[in-house]
Amino acid sequence: MTILPPPPTAGASAAKAARTLIGAPDGTAPSVVEWVASVARLTEPAHVQWCDGTDAEFGSLVETMLDAGTIVPVPARPGSYLARSHPDDVARVEDRTFICSVDDEDAGPTNHWRDPESMRETLGGLFQGAMRGRTMYVIPFSMGPVGGPISKLGIELTDSPYVVASMHAMTRVGTNVLDAIAEGEDWVPAVHSVGAPLAAGRADTPWPCNPTKYISHFPETREIWSFGSAYGGNALLAKKCFALRIASVQARDEGWLAEHMLIVRMTHDDGRRLHLAAAFPSACGKTNLAMLKPSIPGWNVETIGDDIAWMRTGADGSLHAINPENGFFGVAPGTSEATNATAMAMLDRDTIFTNVALTDDGDVWWEGMTKHAPEGLTDWRGERWTPESGRPAAHPNARFTVRATQCPSIADDWDAPEGVPIDAIVFGGRRPSQVPLVMQARDWEHGVYVGATISSQQTAAAEGPVGAIRRDPFAMLPFCGYDMGDYFRHWLDIGQRLGRNAPAIFSVNWFRRDADGGFLWPGFSENARVLEWIAGRVAGTADGVDTAIGVLPSDGALDVSGLDLPEGVLDELLEVDAPAWLAELVDVDAFFSQFERLPFGLRRQLNHVRWRLEQQTAAEPDAALAAA
Repeated sequence: MTILPPPPTAGASAAKAARTLIGAPDGTAPSVVEWVASVARLTEPAHVQWCDGTDAEFGSLVETMLDAGTIVPVPARPGSYLARSHPDDVARVEDRTFICSVDDEDAGPTNHWRDPESMRETLGGLFQGAMRGRTMYVIPFSMGPVGGPISKLGIELTDSPYVVASMHAMTRVGTNVLDAIAEGEDWVPAVHSVGAPLAAGRADTPWPCNPTKYISHFPETREIWSFGSAYGGNALLAKKCFALRIASVQARDEGWLAEHMLIVRMTHDDGRRLHLAAAFPSACGKTNLAMLKPSIPGWNVETIGDDIAWMRTGADGSLHAINPENGFFGVAPGTSEATNATAMAMLDRDTIFTNVALTDDGDVWWEGMTKHAPEGLTDWRGERWTPESGRPAAHPNARFTVRATQCPSIADDWDAPEGVPIDAIVFGGRRPSQVPLVMQARDWEHGVYVGATISSQQTAAAEGPVGAIRRDPFAMLPFCGYDMGDYFRHWLDIGQRLGRNAPAIFSVNWFRRDADGGFLWPGFSENARVLEWIAGRVAGTADGVDTAIGVLPSDGALDVSGLDLPEGVLDELLEVDAPAWLAELVDVDAFFSQFERLPFGLRRQLNHVRWRLEQQTAAEPDAALAAA
């Protein structure tokens, strides 16, 4: 019986034979040497390569992948390449993603739990010899600047050069990480193998995928083991696996927050400034908002991060956030000059595209990039495509991977080790009806209730029926590494510690539709109008009206000048339909009922909102009678 090697221990003594076996650099911590050697003995790679994060290393990886046919050049965009995945390896696989906590109750009802010892035995058999004929890459990486007060370190072992190249963009890879570990910094061990049978002459290709997939997290030992998938967050283990699932457990234990949130700074010419963190489910416009070009004069938006926020209390007592990533792993379809000109400028060079279409003249294309598809396309499967093909040219979850420094709107201090102070937290999702354009929570506890009850139409970024409404609290349902009842309580505890320094909390919904299915709100650059109201609420200069569900903009408080909205549309965008909300609370109640550890504060908020909606429902007939 083969089981996984034990997690590394700080007291490990590096044997000279182990160091020689894996070619570890001088000065590497003994715990790292012995751990890498133990994984090498298990997986039996042909070579072990220690990554240094240099441009020369990246160039070598590109040559390896070009020779293997893993990627093809994109001549129209210098330094850019296209990878095409296996059709069965295109998104997160939530039903194959496991939290292996010692106690199953610690995983909670929204995670898939497996006994850690049983999982170590299962994975041990799968990983045995899994890297034969391949190179094992050792990737030392930092989430956040090395040595920063909110940063964390990790080491990923993988047999995929595509993963290494992507990690170059998404994290800070370098030997300085090994130096920091040798000086005593904690680190997260992560192991990945594509697990696919070797194809003749293509030993380093990450695809085709293995039909057996396991993305496994061990919260107590802070380990990640991923087998069988080469897609995005299933393989770039610094992303959702570390940055959210493991980091959320670290944050719970250490008193901070690891969240699925963008971070932006919005500044006015008159000196007004707003730092905002916002949570949206994947493919719901986070990157567009993070790179917003405001339509209203006087405002400028700078990007700090588009997907992950790690937040700790700073020396001033307020919540400070960093973007722990080094790049963007964005959804391509729907990105265009009209929806996100900043992203389009960012992608003009040095980008890894995955599962987009390729034009005959050497450029990439995806649905929504232009109004009409260009003549002569090869689709994401590598097959010829025309508009009559009856299938998308680019996969709906096609991606781009690019360094953050290429973003034209990136803030000069986007990677400041101490982060930026957060003034407001925003929750949102795709809701075609009912949820208003913007709403402010009355206080922190009500804000946690708002975050806990967020729901959204399903997108292609995850498994499941696209378009179905799914409750996704804090946009963290697939990413929280422990029981979400405890997670809600942790948020409430953070608010108590922050006291008056706690950020204001809001919800937004850009996606409300009319009876004909069209969007009521123009969105994109016009979303700056909503952020302006949020900034005013934080500063105490914008008016709001208290309703049953929260504080909405008062008449005239939201600047819609020049939008030419049809009469009644703004009222519809801000409508609170009490009967519809009361029906929604039935679903909220059922959702909350699955959490044995649900904090009483959320049940109190649910009852309060229900009571106010019932009061509104009772008052409306009287108001209608008086108006008549």
